[in-house]
This record gives sequence, C-alpha cells and structure tokens, in this order.
Amino acid sequence: MIYKFVIVSDDADNFKLQIAIDSTATFMQLRNIILDSIGYSKEQMDSFYICDEDWSKEKEVTCIDMDTDSDEDIWIMDDTQLDELIEEEGQRMKFVFDYMTERFFKVKLKEVIPGKNLHDPLCERKVGNPPAENVDISDFITIPKIPDATNIEPIDKSEFYGDEEYDEDEISDFEELDSIVGDDY
Repeated sequence: MIYKFVIVSDDADNFKLQIAIDSTATFMQLRNIILDSIGYSKEQMDSFYICDEDWSKEKEVTCIDMDTDSDEDIWIMDDTQLDELIEEEGQRMKFVFDYMTERFFKVKLKEVIPGKNLHDPLCERKVGNPPAENVDISDFITIPKIPDATNIEPIDKSEFYGDEEYDEDEISDFEELDSIVGDDY
C-alpha cells in the first residue's frame, strides 16, 4: 500500500509538500524524506505525534528511546512502521522539528493507494518555501521591559510612616517583652 502525505506549516502559509511512501516504511524513512526534501539537518531531535481531529497529541514516535520509566508505550522511528499507527485517510500527525520553540509541520494522510508498493519514499510535490530551520530563540521569549526609574514620582512617606513629628507615646512599651520567659509567649 502507498501512503500520500501532505505536509504544511502554520509558519509559512505558501509552503506545501506532498510525499509518497510505502505503508510498511518506518517513521524514520518518512522523517528523512521530509527533511531531505526541504533541506533541513538531520542532527536535531524531533518527533512525530499521532493526533486526533483537533490536532491534539495522542502518541509520540521519537528518534531515540529516552529511557523514560513510563507506563506509556514507547514508539521509536526506526522500529515503527507507518501502518502500525496510521490506518486511514485523513489521519493527522505533527512533526515537531524544533523542540526549543515547539515548531512543527502538520502532516495529513491525503490518500491511500492499495495494491501498490513503493521501494523508496518520493517527494512528489513541493510548493513555496518552508519556515526557517533555525530561529533566534529571543523571537519566542518575551522579556519584560524594566521601567525607567527617572520617570517615577517620589513617594509621599508621610502616608506610610505617619507625621514627620516623632511621638514617643505612639510606641508601645517594649519593656514588657523583656519580661517574657521561655515559651510562654
């Protein structure tokens, strides 16, 4: 069976990629044809996430086993065939290619062609330019602006400390505190 995937990005409106791949190919082969087709490095950590209709993540397929002690199933790209997790047209995935900024491609199974096989994955169509592979992390971090201290009005201390005149009667008799012994207070 042949799967045809359409890959798009929210960061690049004009970008679209169409990949044809055998259903028995691994997620690693799908990853590699995507990265090769757009010219991205294969040195970064990335993952596929099988999603529901609303693009909410359900299952992760990762490059390497992170040795997490989890009750959840661990899916590794090299060991997982596409047809193990992808079953029907319209199925959705996210391909997270940048963990630092959580940037991803939306991947949708557009068509299933039964009775045919494809030896090597194929980029059938590429339109537009993909988003930049690397971005400045400061573009994603909001740093609060520190106010200019020269524009701050002086505080009226009398509101906090009372009158400027010192009144000894306003202060309680601290000698009582000295008479407290042990844990009686």
